[in-house]
Amino acid sequence: MYRKDTIAAISTPLGEGGVGIVRISGAAAEGIARKIFTRIPSGGFQSHRFYYGELVDPDTGDIVDEILLVLMQAPRSYTCEDVLEIHCHGGYLIVQRVLQLVLRVGARLAEPGEFTKRAFLNGRIDLLQAEAVIELIRGKTEAALALAQHQREGILSKRIAAVKDGIVTSLAFIEAYLDFPEEDIDIPAFREIETAVRTSLALIEELLRGFQQGKVLREGVSVLIVGKPNVGKSSLLNTLLKEKRAIVTSVPGTTRDIIEEVVNIKGLPVNLLDTAGIRDSEDEIEQEGMKLTMEKIPLADLILFVVDSSKPFEDEDILIVDAILGREFMVVSNKSDLPQVVHLPAHIESQPVVRISARDGGGIEDLREAIFSRFMRGESLDGRDFTALSQARHRDALDRAQKSLLLFLEYFAAGMPLEIVSLELRDALNALGEVTGETTTDDILDQIFTRFCIGK
Repeated sequence: MYRKDTIAAISTPLGEGGVGIVRISGAAAEGIARKIFTRIPSGGFQSHRFYYGELVDPDTGDIVDEILLVLMQAPRSYTCEDVLEIHCHGGYLIVQRVLQLVLRVGARLAEPGEFTKRAFLNGRIDLLQAEAVIELIRGKTEAALALAQHQREGILSKRIAAVKDGIVTSLAFIEAYLDFPEEDIDIPAFREIETAVRTSLALIEELLRGFQQGKVLREGVSVLIVGKPNVGKSSLLNTLLKEKRAIVTSVPGTTRDIIEEVVNIKGLPVNLLDTAGIRDSEDEIEQEGMKLTMEKIPLADLILFVVDSSKPFEDEDILIVDAILGREFMVVSNKSDLPQVVHLPAHIESQPVVRISARDGGGIEDLREAIFSRFMRGESLDGRDFTALSQARHRDALDRAQKSLLLFLEYFAAGMPLEIVSLELRDALNALGEVTGETTTDDILDQIFTRFCIGK
């Protein structure tokens, strides 16, 4: 439920910094400013202008801090309400004192995401744009930020609107016929209904195809590097990271724990995990490292199976193949700078193979491209109009809309009564409305906005 009271929260990260910001939104924002702010020189307020002065405790007369203050009057603000921002010094204690003073003179502490929720409830943004705000804050790569920015700008909302247009047009034809049955609808009009629904269905299918790309850009992917000892797994990790993160020696079994790092591959956030080499060993610590490796295999989105191309395929390699069969993996044939000896067994010859030299960097760009293409299916991230579904909530709603439209076409072709078939169009519209927030329940809204930080 939307409570039309005045809320406040710290909008900058906690800790030391040059500036700390306390944000206030609601009808009492300007009144709070007049209670605690002394302008230098004295005077009134104009909207959207910064004023210098002192923050003063009205009960004691003590100066709390030297500040800048800006009032943004409704509706020209983030929430479409009166918004007040207090810019104070960025120390942890001073920002907390400012917030406590604001709460004492007429505001309450905001809930997580409540500022953005008010922007949505007041009609400034739709639910897709509201969700994009948290994705902008959490974006790990430039491509993830671009995807979130496009969603915030309304590009995805426009595509959903285009889907709805065809359904609304069809529903209008049907309702006109039901309201005025004496007015015959000719065959071309019925064909126009079917064409409009099929166009909307094609747009939904296109959006659903892009879901996986959007999801991996938002959440990233987990890529596990496995292989027997001394095949160059740690060297590969260091080369992909472009820094020495893992210890590399000629002694087999050097890596005994999972080493985890995030790397940006063409805009795709990739969580790389270097693992202990798998082999027969009596070393208790090494055995524990191999146990961790085996536990990580079923959890990985992609496995890089590293083999030493300068040596024959051995029993230790076969042990790893048995562990990863049935999983998403590609073979990374390392040491391509040496004479080639390895022959892959027949049952994995069909798997993608990338030949590299972790020592001199040969083939590394091919490997990066192969990892990227495995998840993005060749989709370019450079286009201004690139956008995609990124959350299961979006996909599930579009799935339901797709099923309703398919049922409509089936019933429509079978000549069922229009009163019945039109219900499927209404169900599709309701499902699409959940994506943009027009028909979303309060419980779902609460789940979405509680993912935000308190000051946003």
